[in-house]
Formats: sequence, C-alpha cells, structure tokens
Amino acid sequence: MQKSTNSDIPVETLNPTRQGTGAVQMRIKNANSHHDRLSQSKSMILTEVGKVTEPISRHRRNHSQHILKDVIPPLEQLMVEKEGYLQKAKIADGGKKLRKNWTTSWIVLSSRKIEFYKESKQQALSNMKTGNKPESVDLCGAHIEWAKEKSSRKNVFQITTLSGNEFLLQSDIDFIILDWFHAIKNAIDRLPKDPSSHSRNLELFKIQRSSSTELLSHYDSDTKEQKPEHRKSLMFRLHHSASDTSDKNRVKSRLKKFITRRPSLKTLQEKGLIKDQIFGSHLHTLCEREKSTVPRFVKQCIEAVEKRGLDVDGIYRVSGNLATIQKLRFIVNQEEKLNLDDSQWEDIHVVTGALKMFFRDLPEPLFPYSFFEQFVEAIKKQDNNTRIEAIKSLVQKLPPPNRDTMKVLFGHLTKIVARASKNLMSTHSLGIVFGPTLLRAEDESGNMAVHMVYQNQIAELMLSAYDQIFSD
Repeated sequence: MQKSTNSDIPVETLNPTRQGTGAVQMRIKNANSHHDRLSQSKSMILTEVGKVTEPISRHRRNHSQHILKDVIPPLEQLMVEKEGYLQKAKIADGGKKLRKNWTTSWIVLSSRKIEFYKESKQQALSNMKTGNKPESVDLCGAHIEWAKEKSSRKNVFQITTLSGNEFLLQSDIDFIILDWFHAIKNAIDRLPKDPSSHSRNLELFKIQRSSSTELLSHYDSDTKEQKPEHRKSLMFRLHHSASDTSDKNRVKSRLKKFITRRPSLKTLQEKGLIKDQIFGSHLHTLCEREKSTVPRFVKQCIEAVEKRGLDVDGIYRVSGNLATIQKLRFIVNQEEKLNLDDSQWEDIHVVTGALKMFFRDLPEPLFPYSFFEQFVEAIKKQDNNTRIEAIKSLVQKLPPPNRDTMKVLFGHLTKIVARASKNLMSTHSLGIVFGPTLLRAEDESGNMAVHMVYQNQIAELMLSAYDQIFSD
C-alpha cells in the first residue's frame, strides 16, 4: 500500500531531507486536483539554456497589430520620395508677405507634402519625441516656378501653396536644385488640383488600410484553436456574409441597368449638367467653342492689366494670393459672368496670376511641342537678323489660334516693357517669367537647365523684335 501511494506523489515531494511530513501530506492532497497536475507537468518542460522566452500577447488586437507592423511599414516610410539639405526662405504666410530670411533646412519630400526640419533626419526625429514638429507644406493645389527675380542668389525656385504660403528653395549646386525642382513638380502634377478630391482619396486610403488591419486580425484569429463561442460567431458571420453577397449582386444589377440607360455626354452638355472647362482645355478646342482665335479670358485679363496695372511694381513677377486665384479659376470654369473690375479682384496680381496659370494649364503650350526644337535651333543662330527671320518664319507656320494669341499676348507685354521705369519689368525679366510658361519640351527629363536658357532667350526676342516678327 505504501508503494502504490507513492506513485501519485510528485518527484520533488519524495525527498525527506527537503520537506517535512506535513508538507508531503499537503502536496499529496493538492496533487489530486486537475489544475495542479497541469502546473506540475508544465514545470517539467525545460527551455533552452540561456534563452529568454518573450511573453506572448493574449490580446488578439495587439497580436494583429504586431503582424501589421511587420507586413506594412509606416505610411511615412512608404511615401518619402526625397530628402536632403537646401537653403529655405519663407516669404509669405497665408498671403501676408514676410521678410526674407535664408536658413539651412533638412527637407523631406513625400508624395503629398514637404516637411522642413532644422537639423538632420536623426536629430529631427529625436526632437519630434520632445514635441518639436517640423513645418509641413501641403502640395495639393500648389504651384512651383523658377524665381530668379526673387533673390540675388542663383538656382532659386518658389513654391506657392493653396493657403497662400510662399517658400523659396535654393542650392549653389546646379544638378541638386534641378533634381529637387523636378521631383517636387512631379509630386504636384500627380496630385489633384481640387483639394476636395484629394481629401476623398485620403479617406479611401484610410479605409483600405483599416480593411487590411481587419484582414490580418481575422487571419490571426483563424490560426488559433477556435473556442466553441468563436465557432458560433463564425457560423453567424458566414450566414451574414451570404446575405451580403446577395445584396451586392442586387446592387450590381441595378448599376448595370442605370449605366446602360445613362444619357450621352452630348446630351448632358446640352442640358448644362456638364460644362466645358476653360482652364486645361486645348487652345484650338477652346477657340472653336468660342468661335474666335484668341480666348475670351485672355483678352479680359489683358484689358484689366492695361487698365490698372501697367505701372504696378513687379507686374507679372509678383505672385497673387493663390486661394483667390483658384477662386477666380473656378468661376471662369463654371462659365459664370466674369467682371474683373469687381472689388474681389482688386489685386491686379491675382489677375496676372490667373493669366499665367491659364497658359501653364494648357495641355500643349502656346508654342506647340512639334515646334520646340525648331525654335531652339532658330535662337542658336549667331546673326541677329537671321535669327529674327527664322523666328518670324516659324510663327507664320503656327496654327491660327496659337499665332493670334501669341501676337495679342506679346503685344500686351511690349506695353509693360514701355513702362519699365515705373513697373521695373524689363524685357529680360518678362522673358524669365513667360519663357518656361509658353515654351517647353514635351519630355522635360533631360537638359532642363539648357532648355531654360533658350526659353528665356526666345521670349526676350519675341518682345524686343515684336514689330519685325509680327509684321504682315
């Protein structure tokens, strides 16, 4: 009897030198419980020597978040496109002009914003933990252009945001600043020009990320041994998903019927539900629609500038409030009656900014892509008279909307030059402003700096030899 009793006693309780008789009896009594047998069997499992086992999270949400962290990197890491040091100066805040103060900044470009840090990336990240956040610039609806007239430094370009903030960025190294300009311009071009559509895209992205989180959580729960209550909830979900599938099929069939019976684009345009845009339309399409060779909006802006802006300091060089310019653009696109003498357009820089934006938004510039190389070859000629004749010959070959709009625009700009003593806008200054806007290569990936020189020279020649080029 003594031997059979001892077979139920754990090994550690059989040593009479370690514990007394009372302790042995208590151990025998407790060993009869199922819970204690489990704990004793677990104590017999030995881990590897020197290996510390990490605590396992029993919370399903925490575990799925760990999986998500391994599978999907942080959003900032996914979207960072470029980073490095540049000289930065903020010259406007919400449309209010600021004193120019150059500082060295560590700049991080993501797909939709730019962040300015005062230190390198490692120092900036450590400072963010203490509450120091970088200055962030939203690129949605922003505009980028070279700004040689804004600073005596070389290689300066300007970023103007939709909220009216203006930044100058600069580097003495040519290829670095060109690379930055190209990267930021590509980021802006990829973003929608309407901020509301951009916010809708962000909400969609958040929904997709949350869906991926739920999917990983569901995968994590399925890998574990399911408890009875989990099985019940799974059966409920399967039944519920079956009903959802039938609802989705019903919605799909209704959408198909709606699409097959939808009216044509021409019908919607005739009813006024869809209106043709002014900004972003092809020049020949817009002129055909208006039955003219010069767009009406171009003539309205020129009339307003010649009426009250010829003597304004920095006309066409100084940027207007971008938010007000976007408002003017919206009204023009809606084909509402436009009165540029209204008090809301009293800042003439808003009118000139809208006119420059109109030419920038043309799908094909005022100087067509097919003529770009020919104009460049013409400006390279050494003899000035030969150069003028070559440019004149090319202008006469242009389509009527391009040629007539060009004649009206440069004729207007010659009036600006005639008042250079008051507005401080010379032929060279206007060439810098309008060269890249009116004339650009279809593929801007290479020789951007070289193209920029020729663009400015062509615009300057069009102004200085206007009478000879556009004479009948």
